[in-house]
Amino acid sequence: MTEARPEQRRMTISDPQVMRALAHPARLAIMEYLSSLEGGATATECAEIAGLSPSATSYHLRALAKFGLIEEAPSRGDARERVWQAFSPSYLVEAGRSADSEAQAAELALVEAHTARDAQRTRDWIRRAPGEPPEWYDAAWLSDSLLLLTAEELAALNLSVQELLNPYRKRLRKDPPAGARTVALQYRALPID
Repeated sequence: MTEARPEQRRMTISDPQVMRALAHPARLAIMEYLSSLEGGATATECAEIAGLSPSATSYHLRALAKFGLIEEAPSRGDARERVWQAFSPSYLVEAGRSADSEAQAAELALVEAHTARDAQRTRDWIRRAPGEPPEWYDAAWLSDSLLLLTAEELAALNLSVQELLNPYRKRLRKDPPAGARTVALQYRALPID
């Protein structure tokens, strides 16, 4: 059994070129897939996730590798197969408060790509929800809440949410119970006034 990559290998992305490279739907899908796996995946396996041909997926894999987001994984024994893995199981995108306009635009493009993916997941769920088993239909939740918080309270709330999520993170969870499914959770806590 392969040992999980340590969580402290988290990558911070602040380079505008890297943000722009990642702000592509296929690359986001590939990164998410590779970040959730132990042992990596081939271009053919990633192509199924990205909805592309293996050759088009290979192009995106090479671009991600160029920017240090993925790396070659140990071979599975067949030297003809190139196996890829995420460099880090998680990453933080942050241009920084003093970022120039190019970095801010790149960060916005990446955030918009993530937001579009999340919105599509929600639309997909709404379309298929009536056909889902009752326990999954009842367990799914969409919510929008307005809170009144200080910056310190918001920081504490964010930390509490992260602590609640940690035991369920797909990349870290060993031996999930039967019937467990991958669930996308979007969490945003942003001042609006």
